[in-house]
Amino acid sequence: MIRPSTDLKVYLCREPVEIDGLALLVQEAMALNPFDKALFVFGNRQRYKVKLLFWERNGFVVWYKCLERERFKWPTHLEGNTVTLTGQELNWLLDGVNLKAMQPHNALDFQQVG
Repeated sequence: MIRPSTDLKVYLCREPVEIDGLALLVQEAMALNPFDKALFVFGNRQRYKVKLLFWERNGFVVWYKCLERERFKWPTHLEGNTVTLTGQELNWLLDGVNLKAMQPHNALDFQQVG
């Protein structure tokens, strides 16, 4: 699994995102520079999908994760529409950890698709 370094700045947009144009959303709605050395995190309304946006030298990279069960535990204990996380907190979020309670999802062990 690709994981960011723990010292990377991470900006998480707490509002649901269902559209393309994530870089424009970073610039206009979050009032941040999408070309900064930072990771921008977006989730859908149901919180079972997450997209990460990062500018790399000559283009944007988008990571996408969709949970099979459960939901990402968005940090509701933090103030504002855009919150700052550490790289470690993002890793925990991607692992399904509730950042407030520090409790993870159960691990899933599938043997086949479908």
